[in-house]
Amino acid sequence: MDLAPHHQTVVHMLQASVHRNPAGSALVFRDVRLTYAQLAASVTRFAGELSALGCAGSRVAVLLPNGADIVIAIYATFTAGAQAVLLNPDYSERELAEILDDAKPLAVVTGSQQFAQFEGLLKRIVGHHVLVVGGTTRTLVDTAAPPAPLALPKSETLAILQYTGGTTGRSKGVNLTHRSVATNVIQREALVPMRMDTERILCMTPLFHAYATAMALFPAALSGASLVVLERFKPELVFATVEREQITVFAGAPSIYNALVAHPDFRSRDMSSLRVCCSGSAPLSVEVLRRWEEVARAPIVEGYGLTEASPVLTFNPQGRPKPGSVGIAVPGTQIQIVDAADGQTVLEVGKLGEVRARGPQLMQGYRNRPEETAEMIRDGWIYTGDIGELDADGYLYIRDRKKDMVIVGGFNVYPREVDEVLYSHPAILEAAAIGVSDTYRGEVIHACVRLRPGESVTESGVIEHCAKNLVRYKVPVKVHFVDAIPRTPVGKVDRRALGAQLRSAAT
Repeated sequence: MDLAPHHQTVVHMLQASVHRNPAGSALVFRDVRLTYAQLAASVTRFAGELSALGCAGSRVAVLLPNGADIVIAIYATFTAGAQAVLLNPDYSERELAEILDDAKPLAVVTGSQQFAQFEGLLKRIVGHHVLVVGGTTRTLVDTAAPPAPLALPKSETLAILQYTGGTTGRSKGVNLTHRSVATNVIQREALVPMRMDTERILCMTPLFHAYATAMALFPAALSGASLVVLERFKPELVFATVEREQITVFAGAPSIYNALVAHPDFRSRDMSSLRVCCSGSAPLSVEVLRRWEEVARAPIVEGYGLTEASPVLTFNPQGRPKPGSVGIAVPGTQIQIVDAADGQTVLEVGKLGEVRARGPQLMQGYRNRPEETAEMIRDGWIYTGDIGELDADGYLYIRDRKKDMVIVGGFNVYPREVDEVLYSHPAILEAAAIGVSDTYRGEVIHACVRLRPGESVTESGVIEHCAKNLVRYKVPVKVHFVDAIPRTPVGKVDRRALGAQLRSAAT
């Protein structure tokens, strides 16, 4: 897919919206309301600050909660010619240290709460280039700044370093170029188009996550929409915001739709402004989809992708969705189902196999991990690790996962990382984490542990240990004390057998 010259990067998209509609509403967060001219001025001013630190060609870590500041920080990092390292502000110190040591950012933009918690770590990694915003310190919003053009990054340079869970237990940094990110925004636009300068997009998912940037932040820049940001998902706040701000585009995840449909106020709230709703990060129940559309009168279109693909690979076309499907390949992208054993034999329609894809939106590679890059991308194809099938119309259905991964509320969790934390407890001899179905989050983590002879620890003790070392969604919600951990003939933990064992014990 070829991009028009003014759409080479998402900063080009933002600049086009500024030129076309400078007085249009660009960003709403609490009592902050910025026009496109004001947003651009704020971005340009902070980009100048980053440039003065020498950030061009390096990395800037962004450790901020949802709000106006993170939107400005992301675009300012791009405008300063740097690569944004988007980090979860709820990470534990262990998780954050591991990523920062790998990313080696020149500077970090952090919230006051995160700075208070991680001051020593942040200063060790980046020295004096720790920029604290939020709280009683400062804000990046500067409505008094004079209008100035946005510096436009080159499309082939790196835009985002997005960390995702690893099968080895360590997070992997995904290198995404400006070209791949911008291409993916336009690919998605072809199947779920936004109306120019009139949409109001609600973003309640975290902006450090690829889903929120791809489905809310960047589409807003492309279409000149008003981006309405919530700090966190709360059902009552979502209902009130949809009504007050007359939201037209709703970018949610399955856990969000599950919670809203189950809320006692669901049928009494006014959602008539909604035009289209999007869902991704995990499968959405067909029953939840039906109940949502019955009341909200706005279709939910599901898509599929992964961080390594910027992230969208497929989407249900607006007006032609198939419930239960994650849609068709976005333009310029090929999807194939191949034999899961050999990875090469292309299977016919209706046959189950591993999903592989290729297209212009694929990552450049994993940072500092050439072997894992070569394993993930082979002959130009990205191997997703998901098991699926294609129907005669090219619609993709995801049926299972080939690799060990659990999706908790839209976040990927690799059990190996949880295992390592469990093993670090002095009373635990063996441990294995698995995913268990959950009606709200889709899946949650359960931990199976075998204690050392003569040692003891309570379930709450194990969970507390994990909570000190893992972000909330990775922490087990249940601990099972077992006499043995089932293993495969080659000695690996057999997580499928372990899950079956737990299900049998529960019946």
